[in-house]
Amino acid sequence: MDFKEKCYNLVKKVPKGKITTYKEIAEALGTKGYRAVGNALNNNPNLVVVPCHRVVKSNGEVGGYAEGIERKIELLKKEGIPIENNMIINFEKHFFRFKK
Repeated sequence: MDFKEKCYNLVKKVPKGKITTYKEIAEALGTKGYRAVGNALNNNPNLVVVPCHRVVKSNGEVGGYAEGIERKIELLKKEGIPIENNMIINFEKHFFRFKK
C-alpha cells in the first residue's frame, strides 16, 4: 500500500462531526511529512469515500480543499462543526485522535 492509500485509509476513520489534522495523520503514519499528507489529500480521487474535508490545520484553520474552502466550510458546518473566520470553534471538542 502506498503513502496516499495509507492517508486515505486513515481519513476514512474520522467520524462525521469530527476533525483531525494533517499533523495527526502524519504522526499516525510514523512520519513528520505533514505537507506530504496535504499533497496526498489534495489528489484525493474520491471526495465522497475519503472525507478529507474533515482534515484541518493544527492551528484550527480550515485549510485548503480540492473543491474550495467555501465548500469545505459548508460540509463541516453540515456535520455540526462550528466555524468562524475560517477557524474551528472549540477545536479540542471536535478533534479526533488516532489510537497510537
